[in-house]
Amino acid sequence: MRFGTVGTGWITDAFIEASKETKDLTHAAVYSRTADKAAAYALKHEVQHVFTDLKEMAASDDVDVVYIASPNSRHYQHVITFLKGKKHVICEKPIFSNLQEWKEAYHIAEENGVFLFEAMRNLHSPNFTSLQEGLQKIGHVRSMILPFVQYSSRYDKYLAGEKPNIFTTEFSGGALVDLGVYPLSLVVGLFGKPDSASYFPIMLESGVDGSGTLVLEYPDFTGTILCSKIAQSSNMCEIHGEKGTLVFENAGDMYHPRVIMNGFKEEMSLQADDHPNNMVYEAREFARIIESGDTNEYERLKYLSYDVLAVTEKVRHDNGIMFDCEND
Repeated sequence: MRFGTVGTGWITDAFIEASKETKDLTHAAVYSRTADKAAAYALKHEVQHVFTDLKEMAASDDVDVVYIASPNSRHYQHVITFLKGKKHVICEKPIFSNLQEWKEAYHIAEENGVFLFEAMRNLHSPNFTSLQEGLQKIGHVRSMILPFVQYSSRYDKYLAGEKPNIFTTEFSGGALVDLGVYPLSLVVGLFGKPDSASYFPIMLESGVDGSGTLVLEYPDFTGTILCSKIAQSSNMCEIHGEKGTLVFENAGDMYHPRVIMNGFKEEMSLQADDHPNNMVYEAREFARIIESGDTNEYERLKYLSYDVLAVTEKVRHDNGIMFDCEND
């Protein structure tokens, strides 16, 4: 299948490189608002077709699938354009700003007979399967702490008086939707949607959260997620069971998963994949679902995406964090 890209940042570069390992996706087109930037990006990736008009790209017979990595608040408009052009769409996380956009977009996807995916890479990694296996060893889960605390160089620009997209309500930014969605999607993928959720943000003057603590309540345990773009942490992710603790590095990659048993401190390494670009797995899976028409797995991923977005929208609104697109 031939795919086009919207967005010219590092994440798009990573997806393009990942696609080369799938054997099912061929990079065929690029889009950018400016002709010079589009041409330069096409030259960089040796791509023939260049677009500066989204509708023209959506109507092109040279594109079957589109990968979208534009600013968060632009996702909805861009996704809808391609769905109406009957293109399958892979959209970077967070897929949309709110549930209204989610519902409308998936309705349009169904009307046009195409698939719409959220690119949440950790859910497709072999390490996610290793975590599921590790859960069988640690006994009844009672608590967890999942940090994604990563200082952003763009915060320096924010402090200098600039307005980086990710620190503005205009572009649907903030720590929770940018970084917190990784551990949140991991928890929802492993345990389902929580019974309730509460968020305790550290607010910036721009109206978004620079960091925060998300507490998820389940019938038998409570999960704590720490997310920040204004601080740095080297703490491990931990899921605590009555027999042992499941430990791993980084909720986006789940590197070095292992189980540490209680009492004797016995440590068991789990089968792990340390691929430097774990977007390979989501690219392969999305291509497989499209080509095989696997609607069962598609629906599972679709509603997992819904559950994650439902949590982030609810706790944002609880704290008065409103994106500009929600105030129109």
